[in-house]
Amino acid sequence: MWSWWLSKIKKSISLAEAQQTKLFPTAYRNQNSSYFFTKNGRWQHLFELIIASNILALVLALAEAQSWQALSGGRLLQYIVFINWVILSFFALVERFQHFFSGLRQEFALAIGFVMLQAIVVLTTLISNFFQFGLLNKHASLTQGWSTYFSNVPLYLSYGILLGAFCLRYLYVREQWLHQQYAELNARIQAMQARIHPHFLFNSLNNVVSLIAIDPDKAEGMLISLSRLFRASFQELKLVSLHEEIELSKQYLMIEQVRLGERLKVDWKIELSPVQLKQITIPLLTLQPLLENSIFHGVEPMMGKATIGVLVEILQNQVSIVITNPYTDDTINSRKGHGIALENVKQRLKAYYGNSVRFQVYKGETLYTTIMSYQYQTK
Repeated sequence: MWSWWLSKIKKSISLAEAQQTKLFPTAYRNQNSSYFFTKNGRWQHLFELIIASNILALVLALAEAQSWQALSGGRLLQYIVFINWVILSFFALVERFQHFFSGLRQEFALAIGFVMLQAIVVLTTLISNFFQFGLLNKHASLTQGWSTYFSNVPLYLSYGILLGAFCLRYLYVREQWLHQQYAELNARIQAMQARIHPHFLFNSLNNVVSLIAIDPDKAEGMLISLSRLFRASFQELKLVSLHEEIELSKQYLMIEQVRLGERLKVDWKIELSPVQLKQITIPLLTLQPLLENSIFHGVEPMMGKATIGVLVEILQNQVSIVITNPYTDDTINSRKGHGIALENVKQRLKAYYGNSVRFQVYKGETLYTTIMSYQYQTK
C-alpha cells in the first residue's frame, strides 16, 4: 500500500514540478534571521558585517588621503585586511563561546563583545608592529623596538572603538527589529490559534449531542479529545516533542472520524522510533492545521471514501513530513481558501528553524501533496 502511495506522490510531484517552477521561481526566503549570539543566521550577520566593515575601511582610507586622487591602494588594502581580520577573529571567539554569550542578557553580551573587540584590535596591532618593526627591521635596537611596538596602538584603538560602536550598534538595531518581528508573529499566531474553524466546533458538539443517548462512552471520549485540542490551541507559542504533536493530531482525527465515519481513512507511516519522536521538537499545532486543510479540501467534498496519507521520516539530518489527500479541480475551485493555515505553519517553522525549513505544495492530477522539512532539534 505504501509503496504504491509513495510512487503516486512522486508521479504527482513530477507532473506539478514544471508548473511549480513557473509559478514560484524563487524559494521562500526567511527575512527574520536569528540573533548574532545564537547559532541560527550567524553567516548572514557575518556577511553583512564584512560588507559594512569594508565600506568603513574605504571611508577611513579616504579620510586619511583627503581626496580620491590621493587615495592609496596599498593603504586601503591595509585597512581592509586589518578590519576583516578583527571581524573574523571576533566572530570566531563568539562562535567558540556561544553558550556563554547566549546565556547572558543582551546588554551584557554586547558590552563584553565590545571589550573583546578592543582587545583583538590591540593584540592585532602589537603583533603587526612586531613583524613590521621587529622581525623585518634588523637594524632596529631593542629600545627602539619597544617604543615602536606601541606607536600605533592609540590610533588603531580609536579605529577599534569606532568599529566596535558601529558593529554593536548594528547588532543592537537588528535584534530590536527581530524582537519586534517575533512579537508580531507571536501575536498573529496566537490570534489564529484561537480561531479554530467554527464549523469544526459546531459539528463536533452536534455529534456529541447525538451520541450521548446512543453511545455515551464515545461521546465522553469525543469531549475529552475536544478539550485537549482546545487547551492546546490556547497555549503560548512553544516547541513540543514530535510525539506530542502526533498524538494531538490523532485526537483531532478521532473527532473527525466520528463525524465522517468510513469516508475518512488515515494512513500513518512513521519511520522513526518512539525515542526519536520524543526527542525531536516541532512547534505546537503544526500538523493539525495541515490535516484540517486536507479534510476540508480533500475529504469533505468527496462523495465516497477518501484517504489521507501522513509520512514522517528523517532524511539527511532533516525531519520530513509529507501529507497527501485526494482532490479534483472542481472541489478545489469550489472550496478556495486564503492559504492562511499553510502560511501560518510556514512562518512558525521559519521562526524557529530559519532557512533550514523547506515547505512545498504540489498539485498532481488527483493528489494534493504538502511537504515540509527542517533540521531537527532535540529536547
